[in-house]
Amino acid sequence: MSEVRRLCENAKAASYVAAGLSTEEKNAALRKAADALEAAAAEILPANEEDVRLARENGMHPGMVDRLLLTPERITKIANGIRQVAELPDPVGIVEEDFTRPNGMRIRKVRVPFGVIGIIYESRPEVTADAFSLTFKTGNAVVLKGGSDAIHSNTAITQVLRHSLEASGITPDVMNLVTSTERSAVDELLTQRGLVDVVIPRGGAGLIRHVVDHAQVPVIETGSGNCHIYVDESADLDKAGPIIVNAKTQRIGVCNAAESLLVHENIREALLPRLQQALNEVHPVELRADDAAIGFLSDAVPATEADYGKEYLDYILSIKTVGSVEEAIAHINRYNTGHSESIITEDPAHAEAFLKGVDAACVYVNASTRFTDGGEFGFGAEIGISTQKLHARGPMGLRELTSYKYEITGNGQVRP
Repeated sequence: MSEVRRLCENAKAASYVAAGLSTEEKNAALRKAADALEAAAAEILPANEEDVRLARENGMHPGMVDRLLLTPERITKIANGIRQVAELPDPVGIVEEDFTRPNGMRIRKVRVPFGVIGIIYESRPEVTADAFSLTFKTGNAVVLKGGSDAIHSNTAITQVLRHSLEASGITPDVMNLVTSTERSAVDELLTQRGLVDVVIPRGGAGLIRHVVDHAQVPVIETGSGNCHIYVDESADLDKAGPIIVNAKTQRIGVCNAAESLLVHENIREALLPRLQQALNEVHPVELRADDAAIGFLSDAVPATEADYGKEYLDYILSIKTVGSVEEAIAHINRYNTGHSESIITEDPAHAEAFLKGVDAACVYVNASTRFTDGGEFGFGAEIGISTQKLHARGPMGLRELTSYKYEITGNGQVRP
């Protein structure tokens, strides 16, 4: 039996155990797991250092290395994320509808776990702990397939969490990590119908497309982030600069970083030189601008058509000049990935038009796209940002990792 098949069978059996745990049992186990993770930093960090060393030797982009890197502070943050999940309301068992039919039958719509969730991800070892905390809190078992570049980190984190589960008297098979680094292991996981109830890919566009194209089990699609900021002609430039700098430079290797800037033609002269100076004070950003904007910038390069659809994950920003909010909306809807889009404006009508017209999971007015995050939305650690429209959209927290069933109670009714 292959490793993937064995783990999926173990997870299936464990999912029935997980579904029967009380909220109190799950929360106590999560708190213990968070403490164990923090206490094991001395074991986890050397494993992560090996991953980082190999990544740099293999020429991994600095933005991706940042995604991979763990520090004592990041481990504490991960542990705190688990503790936050323990404090969140448990969606399992919530009665969403409760009604009685004319024949006396009572029907309740009750939120329940999925069962077994497969999660495929790249270069972000914190996802290992986040995925465990969210799936466990919602009464699911999980099968994880991380990227080969984080295998040492993921293995170390998984070992700590499985040992903690055993110490809590819970089968460790509610959390399973595929240790094979072969691409074939991903494809095998995608075919485990009857064992895996849903797969969630979390990574770059190539990974997500591969999962969607090859899965034989249901997929909740998370998306890459070609995120835009549109600076309207009515924008307060004192707001615009910090928002754009934050969205572009705070962390470049994440899906909610801004990759494209749209500027109304009437404020390009006032905004662009000022913005370039503000960016350079934080970190130099390569600006790829259209013909109407490039003359107001120093050292900018001409933008190509490909730039407008690009998720750079780098210190690069494309710039496009537009003549109206309607043109901005049309451009965004053509090139975006359905993730996060923002308008900077003091015109309520333009803000409303943008909110209604832009097709994305998260649409902002006068705020950075970097807020698209489960923690920032108050959901606790997230499993990913869904850019699809079925089942879940936007940051996926606890509720999005559950389904529902109908419970029907009668007293002898038969259908006429």
